[in-house]
Amino acid sequence: MAGSNGKQKTVRDMILSLALIGVAAGFIYLLVPHNDHAPDLKRVDYQVELSTARRAASYPVAAPEGLPAAWKATSVRYQGENSDRWHLGFQAPGGQYVQVEQSTQKRADFIDQASQGASATKRTEKIGGHTWTRYTGGRYDALVLEGTPGSTTVVAGTASFGRLTEMAEALRTR
Repeated sequence: MAGSNGKQKTVRDMILSLALIGVAAGFIYLLVPHNDHAPDLKRVDYQVELSTARRAASYPVAAPEGLPAAWKATSVRYQGENSDRWHLGFQAPGGQYVQVEQSTQKRADFIDQASQGASATKRTEKIGGHTWTRYTGGRYDALVLEGTPGSTTVVAGTASFGRLTEMAEALRTR
């Protein structure tokens, strides 16, 4: 009978150890902050970069005018050494992403990059007096402006085609 008492102690000690580890893990979980909402993106002012791009680019640089305040500009850059590439990113109402991309880079390559690999559809739309072709993809959908020799304009993002159309309607060049 002496052997069974030792086995009972071992099992009891193991259960107590597991319970102690469980209590410690629960306590640590409660101490670690849990913040599951998306971070608030800062609004950026893109007017200086826009002025620079409009002076330097070899094509008319587009930027939105008259968008509601719910559209938040979150990123901007102009790379003159990289095919006169203009980028303007926005958080659309509802939290989705919309970007305006322009470049003198080879059209097919640029569309593929700016639209994250989206494919052209046979559907075109008249937006703001211009013809735009719809592209659909796994990550981004896009609208590509037709009839702009020497440069390519793409409005793309995770937002719906309705939001992409809103952005395309708001684009102005000077």
